[in-house]
Amino acid sequence: MTRAIVLLLAAIVIALPLSLLAGRVWLDPASTPNAAIILAELRLPRSLLALVVGAGLGAAGAAMQGYLRNPLADPGLFGIAPGAALGAVFSLYFGFAAAAWLLPIFALIGAAGAMALLALIAGRNGGIALFTLAGLMIASLAGSLMSLAISLAPNPFAQSQIVTWLMGALTDRSWADVYLAAPLTLLGIVFLGFAGRGLDALTLGEATARSMGINPGRLQVLLIAGVGLTVGSGVAVAGIIGFVGLIVPHLVRPLTDKRPSQLILPSALAGGLLVLIADVVCRILPLATELRLGIALSLIGAPFFLALLLKMRRGTVGGLA
Repeated sequence: MTRAIVLLLAAIVIALPLSLLAGRVWLDPASTPNAAIILAELRLPRSLLALVVGAGLGAAGAAMQGYLRNPLADPGLFGIAPGAALGAVFSLYFGFAAAAWLLPIFALIGAAGAMALLALIAGRNGGIALFTLAGLMIASLAGSLMSLAISLAPNPFAQSQIVTWLMGALTDRSWADVYLAAPLTLLGIVFLGFAGRGLDALTLGEATARSMGINPGRLQVLLIAGVGLTVGSGVAVAGIIGFVGLIVPHLVRPLTDKRPSQLILPSALAGGLLVLIADVVCRILPLATELRLGIALSLIGAPFFLALLLKMRRGTVGGLA
């Protein structure tokens, strides 16, 4: 794991300064007017937010794949990301998003509501199957309510806002978004780290994990809290960003001993790096309007997902133990 962390940190150290210069107009600090203001107030918070959002999604994806023992698990599976998105959609639908700070607050409330509902349905002693089905139900319900909000939008402007926000982006983000997402994401990753021992034990089976002293209820609480904070805060500031939690654990797993506990931190770093690079690509593409980050990552993630399915069909992708 140490080797993976060093490599990923080195890549981030190289990519972050380059991301500050990249854009529709490349920035030359020596000659561009107001270069310091542009760097400090526009480029730097956006790049840092990309690292934060990606780190949260990557860590959540690694933890979920370990918990469900399924290489196709994704943070959206628990219903927390759709719950956060539903909260944000409500703020746009009713016009509360006129105050910039209300949209992320509504998104966090939506994530918290999804977390509470998931814990209520699954119960402290619910198994992995019940936990997964509860998450799928919540995600389906939240998706249906979002579609209803779009179809019943009070005016075309609100409808356009909702659809655009759901595509996911880091455009026009500020330090306020970084201050909101960074501490919540860090706290969520800490919770997932505490769940690492239980995730390792689960690779041997639920019965064996219980015999090793793992409390399933405590493990579920740590996972719900960790995934809720990391994913909920990311959705609150950036909208729906898909496939990061699916892709990065597979990319970094060969660099670790494949234990779930050893995969969480490298996946967080790889997730941050992936979102940072994707955001830079969105900025520099010569399009009439900037490509939405969520769309860009879906274009990357869908072929990756297909390739993973084909490998699984051939039997070349095994378990996570």
